[in-house]
Amino acid sequence: MSQLVLIPARLAATRLPRKPLADIAGRPMIVHVAERASAARIGRVVVATDDAAILDVVTAAGFEAVMTGAGHPSGSDRIHEALRKLDPDGAVETVVNVQGDLPTIEPETIRAVLAPFEAPACDIATLCVEIVHEAEKTNPNVVKVVGSPLGERRLRALYFTRATAPHGEGPLYHHVGLYAYRRAALERFVALGPSVLERREKLEQLRALEAGMRIDAEIVNAVPLGVDGPDDLEAARRALAGATA
Repeated sequence: MSQLVLIPARLAATRLPRKPLADIAGRPMIVHVAERASAARIGRVVVATDDAAILDVVTAAGFEAVMTGAGHPSGSDRIHEALRKLDPDGAVETVVNVQGDLPTIEPETIRAVLAPFEAPACDIATLCVEIVHEAEKTNPNVVKVVGSPLGERRLRALYFTRATAPHGEGPLYHHVGLYAYRRAALERFVALGPSVLERREKLEQLRALEAGMRIDAEIVNAVPLGVDGPDDLEAARRALAGATA
């Protein structure tokens, strides 16, 4: 199965301007993400960006980057354009979408997202973590995946929500926004318009579920640190303080 790892990155962040270029332990954040994606050893790694400054720092660090349009409404649309540019003949069968603001993500966590593709019927694979802190259960910024168990380490996703769900006794799961797509599934996904529940919850993965696509979520041990604001950036700097420039 031919696999391509794409890392969408843009400079137009509102909470943390020029986020992909933020210095962490002597290197831009986007370079840390590319290093970790490369260490996962699951396929070619390319940063998909709409800004020459990002392309320049990525290529200067020895990684590959491709320019994409600036008007994409989501990272999924950006990686779709990148896929078509990088692989116009359709040789790539699977695309892994690693967010560009995960500078501390472990390579084994990236590898884990491919495990659900053991099931031929799975269209899109993602990750989740069992919630252990009570405050996260009611936090609308913590997206929950509601699913049916497929063994001990996997769920078949039935819904994603910002609400506290499902009701009753039992574990709740924090969705980790890292995805793997079968190529045909990505092509279909970006061709669909935004769905009713996607707009309501502001969660684009609901578009796939509403269209009848199957999403399976592998259960991993920890939520990777996502850098959304200045406090997260400082946490990433502390975590990677021992990294060499």
